[in-house]
Amino acid sequence: MAPLHRRAALALGGSLAALSTARAQPADFPNKPLRIIVPYTPGGTTDIATRLIAEPLARALGQPVVIENRPGANSILGVGVAAASPPDGHTLVMVLPAHAANATLQAGRLPFDALAFAPVSLVVQAPLVLAGSRQLPAQNLREYLELARARPGQINYGSSGIGATAHLAMEDLQLRTGVRMVHVPYRGTQPALADLMAGHIGMMFDTYSTLKPQFEAGNIRPLGIATATRPSFATELPTIIEGGLADFVVSSWCMLLAPPRTPQPILDRLATEVGRIVREPAMARRLEEIGFVVEGRPSAETGAFLRAEVTRWAGVIRAAQVTVDG
Repeated sequence: MAPLHRRAALALGGSLAALSTARAQPADFPNKPLRIIVPYTPGGTTDIATRLIAEPLARALGQPVVIENRPGANSILGVGVAAASPPDGHTLVMVLPAHAANATLQAGRLPFDALAFAPVSLVVQAPLVLAGSRQLPAQNLREYLELARARPGQINYGSSGIGATAHLAMEDLQLRTGVRMVHVPYRGTQPALADLMAGHIGMMFDTYSTLKPQFEAGNIRPLGIATATRPSFATELPTIIEGGLADFVVSSWCMLLAPPRTPQPILDRLATEVGRIVREPAMARRLEEIGFVVEGRPSAETGAFLRAEVTRWAGVIRAAQVTVDG
């Protein structure tokens, strides 16, 4: 048997070799094409953000980046595919706040743990904007809320579906103001927007890029943007805070996640590249033109942000008694 000190040295050497191998992993990554799963149909916010970063990410990593749209069950289908993929960094998934909401809204039904994914990067945020129907006799946020307060349960609001950020944002607004409206969930944003223009619903939240053309055409009324200060791409819009709701800040966001147990050095490599890509001046301008706030946060910050979002929306879902059945 080897002397004790020799065995200790051998053990230490093995540990150092293992640590060295772990640290060397990014040098071996990637060794094949990457796949980014978008758990929504093409053309939406998540898809647009993913496609904008895919080509520069492929150049940075020296491997093709393939985008795979896997919509279904409010993102659960595509996220489930990612969860079952090998944790080697070659499969990623781009999620929205629905992923954070599903942790509570779909508790006990998910085929994965929403918080078990390995965080890569919070890529961008897309602040929500509140729009009002011009068919209602009100001119600004205060007047719309006063009207809704005077007609409890008589004014409808729309969203792209139960558990969508636009739905939960309105539930949060109602909890804070005491206003009670009736939720009308649609199968997507465009049908809801059409009914807002027609006056069938009174209000709805959505992203600036979606609502801006109808604001400019005079078809709907801009009531406020849910940011702390007016963003550079929408300086003409008052914030909802300016309208009287303190600290009302809500964004949709796009976040890259990897399967659980993906090694941290790979996550850090990916996060570094994504951060560099979105902050490159030309790309940052392009993202801001669309209505995104550039983020590109590192892995640890992304994980903390996701946990905070799960906690935030869990509180709203429980207080408002939101269920998947409406």
